[in-house]
Amino acid sequence: MLREVPTKELSARRDEIKSALDRVLSWSEMARSPQLMRFLDYIVTRRLEGEGPSIKAYSIAVDVLGRSSDFDPQADPIVRVQARRLRALLDQYYSGPGADETVRIELPVGRYVPEFLVEERREPSAGERRPNLPAPAKAVPPAPRGHVTISWFVLLVIAVGSTALAYSLSTWGPRQESLAQASGAMQRPRLTVMEFQNLTGDSSTISATAGLAIEVVTDLEPFGTVNARYGGTDDNVDLEGRTSDFVLTGIVRRAPNAPQILQYSVILTDLLSSGVVWSKSMTIPAVLAGDGRTLDQLSVELVSVLGSVRGPLHARAREFLAQNSITGQENAYLCRMLFDMYRDTGTFAASERANACYTALGERDRQAGPALAAVASLTAEFSGGGGVASEMDRLRIAGNMIAIALRIASTDSFVWEQKARLHEVMGEHDQAEAAYGSALQLNPGSMDALAARARHLALIGRLSDAAPMAKAALQGAPSPPGWYLGVGALAALERDEFGPAAEYAETYSQADRELGPILAIMAAQGLGDADMVNRYLPRVLEVPGFRAHGIITQLRRRIVDDALLDAIRSALLEAGVPALSLIRAF
Repeated sequence: MLREVPTKELSARRDEIKSALDRVLSWSEMARSPQLMRFLDYIVTRRLEGEGPSIKAYSIAVDVLGRSSDFDPQADPIVRVQARRLRALLDQYYSGPGADETVRIELPVGRYVPEFLVEERREPSAGERRPNLPAPAKAVPPAPRGHVTISWFVLLVIAVGSTALAYSLSTWGPRQESLAQASGAMQRPRLTVMEFQNLTGDSSTISATAGLAIEVVTDLEPFGTVNARYGGTDDNVDLEGRTSDFVLTGIVRRAPNAPQILQYSVILTDLLSSGVVWSKSMTIPAVLAGDGRTLDQLSVELVSVLGSVRGPLHARAREFLAQNSITGQENAYLCRMLFDMYRDTGTFAASERANACYTALGERDRQAGPALAAVASLTAEFSGGGGVASEMDRLRIAGNMIAIALRIASTDSFVWEQKARLHEVMGEHDQAEAAYGSALQLNPGSMDALAARARHLALIGRLSDAAPMAKAALQGAPSPPGWYLGVGALAALERDEFGPAAEYAETYSQADRELGPILAIMAAQGLGDADMVNRYLPRVLEVPGFRAHGIITQLRRRIVDDALLDAIRSALLEAGVPALSLIRAF
């Protein structure tokens, strides 16, 4: 019987695993491909050294396959292609010359982090020995399914079938979830992505569905907040025999009355509530079905919702955190949810709650790259972050944390995004832009990174470049938070569209307590709304950074666009702010 070696046992099993690796690498078929040998050696070694989370498509491409530092995983599928070749070779080895191996190396579909399986042999006790008993008969596999008939109700059939299968395999799901919520032990959601069903009736469109499920699993990996796995055609049970929390199913068919268009229909089923919680329809020209870039684009469109912390996979955790304290029951996943809830609101209370969660984690989780990066942002952005009062000290400590986080998780998109935000706070705009570029290269599906980059571009005088990015983030993200709207407010003010500008700015001010109220004042002045000016002016004057340095002096760190700064200066003077308060502490 084979069982997966848990992380805590890797150190004790290290020599066995290394020996198993050596035997695979010495196999003649593997030796014919030095590149695949390096691939396998790299991922196994990194996992044994405790660096599993840093094994990403980008790191493999650069460290193993010789790609340059500007490698784009979405434009170049080399890593996915080589991973498929490696999986095929491993399967061939363990079904042939390695059939008797007691330690096996597996590369799960849709992932680049290897798993290690060991054979457990147990001698039966005297009471268990039963001589001359025949071996138990093997279970007869179920008969293959028949041809799927095209039906307008096929999505419903898929959803009901998935839910029924999950229920038949496990009756403890809802009770277990209730216990998890009561104990604060909620973990990353587990998602099974089923292979899409091709209902076009045309074998030439096979490429339109083949590989999309694997692409989704692969593209969810950089988010670090979802435990996604490939489920094939009818499997939604994980390696421990537990059902997934969610299952994603889909079909592709020719659009009604438009055979030249392929329509993808996707549904996400919550297996604990037996309900469909999200659905999406996408269309592409049929002639593009065979283009690998098309699958990449479809996958990114899906994971921008599924990977988002505001998406349906995390709704349960966010609702739980909004209503309950988790003191004494913290874990890395819940801390990340609290951090992103802080990002949405920008409040000191949310900052303190997230910081307290990270502080309470065990040493291993607290020293992980994403955790260090989150605490670095909390430390830099609030005087209470990390218990350090001096701004200079806070920024220095945050910078050291980010540097360590990047050494630990050099290919983590979230870490690069926090690095970019730190450079913004420090007024280092070229470095910020470069870091945002790295974050998006590592995870093109991150709408947070895209929206943050758009906002940064707008503040450094590149509003024309920022606007389409901000629009794409708003369209791609589920329930976009208020801080996504800063670019829209600036663009509307530039066009003298003061009504929309006021609407955007009022929402934006809930997350950006420096610039948001100022944009609201500017929009209100354009509308001639004195009451609105009076509502927002006190909020400007009570910002600690403004009081410590002067309003324009403080904003100059973030805003390079002199025209925007001049407009802000004029608006504040018109509102009655003393001129000296713009440049000096008050």
